[in-house]
Amino acid sequence: MRMEKRPWHEHYDDAVAADIAFDQTPIPAYLERAAAENGERTALIFMNRRLTYCQLKGQIDRFATALTALGVKKDTRVGIQLPNLPQTVIAYYAALSLGAQVVMTNPLYVERELEHQWNDSDCKVVVVSDFLFEGRIRAIRDKLSVESYIVTSISDYLKFPLNLIASYKLRRAKRPMLVDVEPGEGIYFMKDLIREYGPFPPQTDIGIDDLAVLQYTGGTTGLSKGAMLTHRNLSCNVQQTRAWFTSVETGDDVFLACLPFFHVYGMTVGMNFPISVAAATVLMPDPRDLTALINNIAKHRVTIFPAVPSQLNAIINFPGVDKLDLTSVKACFSASAPLPSTVREKYESITQGQIVEGFGMTETSPVTHCNPLTGMQKTGSIGVPLPETDAKIVSLEDGSTELPVGGEGELLIKGPQVMQGYWKRQDATDEAIKDGWLHTGDIAKVDEDGYFFIVGRKKELIIAGGYNIFPDEVDDVLMSHPAVLEAGTIGVPDEKRGETVKSFVVLKPGEAASDEELIKYCREELAAYKIPRQIEFRDSLPKSGAMKILRRELLDEELKKLGSGI
Repeated sequence: MRMEKRPWHEHYDDAVAADIAFDQTPIPAYLERAAAENGERTALIFMNRRLTYCQLKGQIDRFATALTALGVKKDTRVGIQLPNLPQTVIAYYAALSLGAQVVMTNPLYVERELEHQWNDSDCKVVVVSDFLFEGRIRAIRDKLSVESYIVTSISDYLKFPLNLIASYKLRRAKRPMLVDVEPGEGIYFMKDLIREYGPFPPQTDIGIDDLAVLQYTGGTTGLSKGAMLTHRNLSCNVQQTRAWFTSVETGDDVFLACLPFFHVYGMTVGMNFPISVAAATVLMPDPRDLTALINNIAKHRVTIFPAVPSQLNAIINFPGVDKLDLTSVKACFSASAPLPSTVREKYESITQGQIVEGFGMTETSPVTHCNPLTGMQKTGSIGVPLPETDAKIVSLEDGSTELPVGGEGELLIKGPQVMQGYWKRQDATDEAIKDGWLHTGDIAKVDEDGYFFIVGRKKELIIAGGYNIFPDEVDDVLMSHPAVLEAGTIGVPDEKRGETVKSFVVLKPGEAASDEELIKYCREELAAYKIPRQIEFRDSLPKSGAMKILRRELLDEELKKLGSGI
C-alpha cells in the first residue's frame, strides 16, 4: 500500500523506503527458495552438526510425508513443544507446508497450561521432547485433544561422538533431559518417521491469507488467547524486517538463535528471517547458557544477533569478555525491555557492532518499531514504525482521540503484520482491534520526530528475563491455595531479569502458610519463570472503589523502598 507521509519517514536510513512491494510469499516458500538457490549453503548449525538447505529441505519433506500419514492436512493444528533444535525447524516448516497451523508451546509449561492451550486450539498432533512427554504429558493424555505424539530427543541430530557423550550427560543430569519412552498407541518417534518415509509430501495449495500460526499470549483474565497469525502477517513482517536491516546479504550472514522459537520474537527474527535470506542459523537450546552463547558468537562468526537486554548485560559482564573476538557481529536487535545506555555503550565497544532497540507484540508477528541502524537513535525510545506500519497515541479516557506530541496515552498500531484476531474469542478481538487499529494496551508517547517511547503497561504485564508474565494468572493460582484470601502480583525492578515477580498475599482468617509453601504450590501450577520470587504477607491490599486491587499502589510502595534503600 502507499503509506501516508509521516514524521518518522524523514529518519529512515537512506536505503529504507516507506513503501514495500510485498511478495505474496507463504512462509514455506522461503525455505523452498533457499534450497533451490542456495542449496549447498549451511542452513542450521547445532553443536557438531550442520545441515545444508538441501539437507534441511529433504528432512522437512520426509517429515511432512509422515505427518500426512498421521492424518495432518490443511487446517490441522500441530503443537510443537521443543527448545531450539533442528527438529523444531523441521516440524514447523513441515506442518506449514501441508497447510496445517502450528501451535508453538513453551517447554516450561506445566500440565494446567498445556491442557488449556492444546484443548483450546484442538491440537491433534504434538511434537515433543522425550523428557517432557514422560514428565508432564503421559499422565494427562486422557484430558487432551491430542491424538498423536511424535517424540524426539535433544541428541538426535548430533554426530558421533558428541551424540553419545550428550546422551550420557542428559540422562544423568539432576533433572534428566533424555529418557526412554515406551512405544504405545498414538506414540511415534520423529527419527524413525523421517527414516521410514520418503520426501514425497502432497502438494498443498497455501493461500497467503491462510492461517499459519496460533501464537498464544496471556490476557488480563489470566487465560491465554491464541493470536491468529496468517502467512501474510508473518511473511510481511519478515519482509519489513529485511527492508530495515539493509546490511543483511542473501547467503552471507550467520544468525544466532538464542531466543526461543516458541516465542514470536524468536520465531520471526531468529528463524523465519534468516531462512528468508538463506543465512546460517546457530541453534541454542538453552538461552541462559551464557558461555555457550559467547562461544557460539566467536566460533561461528555470528553477524546478526537478536537478543534481549538481560543477555546483552550478561555478555558485557562475562569474565574475560574483553579478550574474546566478538567483532563479527555487525547488528544486534534488542527488544522486550528497555536497554540501559551503559549496556549499549559497552556492548558496542566490545563487538564494534550496532545495537538497535525495537518493539513488538505477539499480536503483531511481532515487530512494529525499531531505531534506525545508521541514523538517529534516541535513548529510551523503541524507535519509529517500520515501513508500511502506522502508529498513533490515543486518549486513555475514550480510546479514540489522538493526542498531540508528548501526550501520554495508549499506543495503537496498524499494518499488515497485525493479527486477524483471537482464536474463538470474538469478544476479545472486538476489544483489541477497532477500525483496523490494534489497541496494544501499552501507554506511550511520541515526540516531534516520530520516535515512540513506552511509558507504562496498561495491562500490567511483567517482563522478567524476556518472558511475558501476566499478574492475573499468578494471582489466580495463589488464590486457589486453601489458605489464601487475596493476592496482588507486580513486577519489581531486578538487575538480572529486568523485572522479577513479587506477590502480596492476604491469608484467610485462622489460616497459616509460609512463603516457601506458596512458592512450592505455584511451582506445580506455573512455568518456572512465572513463579513469585518474593512473597509478602499483609493484613489487607489497597483497593479502588470498585474493590479492584490497586497494583499500581503496591508498585509505588516498592519503588519508594528501593529509592530510600530500605
